[in-house]
This record gives sequence, structure tokens and C-alpha cells, in this order.
Amino acid sequence: MPLGTLDRTPPPFFKQGPSALTKLIFFSALALFLMVADTRFKVTTPLRSLVATVLNPVERVLLAPIRAAGAAGEYFSGITNARSREAQALEQAARLSERALRADQIAAENAQLRQMLDLRAALTVRSIPAELLYEAADPFSRKVVIDRGATHGVVAASPVIDANGVLGQVTRVFPLVSEVTLLTDKDAAIPVLNTRTQARAAAYGDPGTAAAGGGMELRFLANNADVQPGDPLATSGIDGVYPPGLPVARIVSVDRKAGSAFAKVTVAPLARPDSVRHVLVLEPLARQLPARPAELAATAAPERPARGASRPGRADIVGGRR
Repeated sequence: MPLGTLDRTPPPFFKQGPSALTKLIFFSALALFLMVADTRFKVTTPLRSLVATVLNPVERVLLAPIRAAGAAGEYFSGITNARSREAQALEQAARLSERALRADQIAAENAQLRQMLDLRAALTVRSIPAELLYEAADPFSRKVVIDRGATHGVVAASPVIDANGVLGQVTRVFPLVSEVTLLTDKDAAIPVLNTRTQARAAAYGDPGTAAAGGGMELRFLANNADVQPGDPLATSGIDGVYPPGLPVARIVSVDRKAGSAFAKVTVAPLARPDSVRHVLVLEPLARQLPARPAELAATAAPERPARGASRPGRADIVGGRR
């Protein structure tokens, strides 16, 4: 191979240009010139704007994972906060619901007490406010126990009423509590007056008719008697126990049979012992009636000494030996 054809130029590794110090000084001066020119003349501002515009999509793409991670963290933290707030809201709603129920109960009790106060002001007999404690344990009777007894002035046979009408009658009195027999008891009876016809009758307790909307019945009523469903019944006052004019019940149905001499009259009491709490215990009417003439004569007549007994002398009276 002829030597003229060989390339005698040195390889690029051994090529030498400007020295490193020269390059350092050049580029340092260039950087200083550019900084001064940019500060004074704003030379690189358009270039910066162009670079920023070109790199903006790249920045958005690179920041997308970071933003997605932040959004995911905020999402899960928001779910946690929402669940905690939901639990707090449910708890607060439960408390408010309980308070609303108690407020409704207090409002109903307040309305009932106001009705009883108005009824107490309209009555001319002495009354004692009482509260129902519990129902008697006997399953074959309708009796309740109130929180007033002999120490509070309650006596046997005292009528018991609520804001709607007559509830029953006191049958047993204890020192601190009393037992009240309701009108729907099988042994209860009360004289009533039909306010429409002014006809008197007697209402008896009949628990068997409670399912049909009754609970009482008018017995021994003639088949052709003038009674109609819806007639109001009130106390007649002829028994010496119940004051006259107290609402008792309302006639529900009248069954007139052709072969029977008496009509079957079903009556529904106005007082509802299952929904009442506060009652009034009235003084029996017999305590307010004037004494009978025979009793007055017996108490007014002086005791005559027996025949043969000596009358006490003045000395005996003065000496205290009477």
C-alpha cells in the first residue's frame, strides 16, 4: 500500500483547540455580559417567554402524577372527614329527636294539665290533683293506683276524673296511695243522664265490648227508649257521690231486638285511662249535702237522764264532779 494514501491527521481525541482556561474566561465573560444585558436591556426576556411557552405542556405532563397523588389523598381524607361528620350529624339528630319527643310529651302533658286546671276552676267541689302510678296486677279487673292516699285527704268512694270526663272511683285507700276502679271494670256502675233527652239510666262496666269501641253498657233500658248513637251521657248526681254534669260517655250503638224487653246499648267512656297520667280526685258529693232532718234532730235533742237518776247539783258542777 503506498504511503501517500494513509491519513496522517491525528484522531479527534488528540486534537487540541483553545485551552480550558481560555474557555473558562470566555464563557464567564459571556455569562457576565448576558446578565448585564438582561438586567439593563431585557435581552433574554423574549427568549424566556418562548422557552416557558414551549416547556409549559411538558411541565403540566410532569406535574400530572403529583397532582393526581394529591387529589387522591384529598379524596380519601375528604371521605374520612365526611364519614366522621356524618356520624356526628346522626348523633346530633338522635339527640334532637329525643329532645323533640320529650318536648312533644311535655307539650301534651302541659295541655292536659291546663285542661285540668280549667276543669278544676269550674268545679265547686274540693279536688286533689294526683298522678297515675301503675295499673293493678289483677288481670280480671280494671283498676289503677294513684299517688294520693289518706294522708292527703283522699277518702273511699271519691270520684276520679281527668280532662275528658269521669275516670272511675276510689275503692281502696291506703296512707300514701289509693286504688281506683275504672268505669270499664265489670263491677263498676254509675248513674248517668242523657243530656239530649234528660232521661236517667245506669251505666255498667262491660270489658267485653271494649274491642268494639265500647267498654260500658246501659242495662235495663226499655226497648223503645229514646236513645241514639252519639248521645252524650253525664253524671246525674242523684247517687250522692258524683257531682252532676260531669261528662261520662257517649253511646256507640243501640241494638233493639224484637223478642227482648230491653235494648242492648253499648257505651264508650270519654276518659281514656291508657293515655292519661294526671287526674283529679273529687270530694264525694254526700259530704257537701246538708244533714238529714232525722240526723239533725238526733244531734240537737239533749240526752234525757234515766228515771230515778238524780240531777247534778250546782256544787257538783262548780266542783268539777259532773
